Amino acid sequence: MVTEPLICISSGLICPGSMCLQVVRSSEEKGDWCMSVEIRPAQKEDAATILHFINELATYVREPDVVLNTVEAIETHLFGDNVHAYALICEKEGEAIGFAVYFFNYSTWVGRYGLYLEDLYVSPEYRGTGAGKAIIRYLAQIAVSQQCGRFEWVVLDWNQKAKDFYRRIGALPQDDLTICRLSGEALLQFAESN
Repeated sequence: MVTEPLICISSGLICPGSMCLQVVRSSEEKGDWCMSVEIRPAQKEDAATILHFINELATYVREPDVVLNTVEAIETHLFGDNVHAYALICEKEGEAIGFAVYFFNYSTWVGRYGLYLEDLYVSPEYRGTGAGKAIIRYLAQIAVSQQCGRFEWVVLDWNQKAKDFYRRIGALPQDDLTICRLSGEALLQFAESN
């Protein structure tokens, strides 16, 4: 894997904290062909593309009717004032083939911020080409540049291909943890309870 970081200088580039995001070109050699991708910070104009990938991801994880997000919400929450989450676009020859959404959290045990990957998606025809690995590497570089103590995400129990991929890159499953979630009506009821 050859990675050539290029500084992307543009007015309006949103850099969380003191971080300067870069465009990364990555080439993955597979036999007699080479797959080159470019990872870049998403821009407001990418909101519809991001929503498209979110819907594709929801279909892939067997929950196509669960997505409530809209282009307008993405524009507000990822590109508006006071954003707390960020997105990346993965492109091949100028065509968006994948995306990631991430944010920073805080580890009380480590005493440092962490990078949390909310979503990672690569279009089916580009899986296994190195695009997902390039996105993960880009995020790892952000985590290191921000002195994060952790880079974490969740994976569905049934998604063995993803679990195998994450193990190959050195990510360790946290089998002793269970994700708990309050949402929808349960969240409202609990928040209003005495």
